[in-house]
Amino acid sequence: MLNISAYSGKDRAHNAGSNVPRPSSRVSAAAVSIGEQLLAWRKLHGLTAVQVAERAGISRNTLRRIETGDPGVSFEAFLGVARALGVLDALVAATDPYETDLGRARADEVLPKRVRR
Repeated sequence: MLNISAYSGKDRAHNAGSNVPRPSSRVSAAAVSIGEQLLAWRKLHGLTAVQVAERAGISRNTLRRIETGDPGVSFEAFLGVARALGVLDALVAATDPYETDLGRARADEVLPKRVRR
C-alpha cells in the first residue's frame, strides 16, 4: 500500500537528503500493484485522469504518481482517489481486523469486557 509516513505529499526530491527510509521491495511492489488496480478501476468507470483528480481533490500529477505506484504519495491523496473510484468502503472493510477469524478470536482476549449493570 502507499506509504503514510513523513512524506505528507512532498516530493521525494524534497526528502532526498533526509533520513526517511526507502520502502521495502514488498511495499514497493504492493504500491505498483495497487496503483495499477486503481488505474483499471478508473478505466472501468470510463473516467479521465482529470476527472478523478478533480473528484479526489488532487493534481493530475499526484494521480499519475498513485497510478504508477509511487509510495511517497500522501495517504490522504490515496484515500481520496479510492473514494473517487468508489472503492473506499471496500478498502476500509479489507483492513477491518474484526472481519477475520483471527481478529474475532483475539478481540475477546485483547479488548476489555463490557461492564454489565
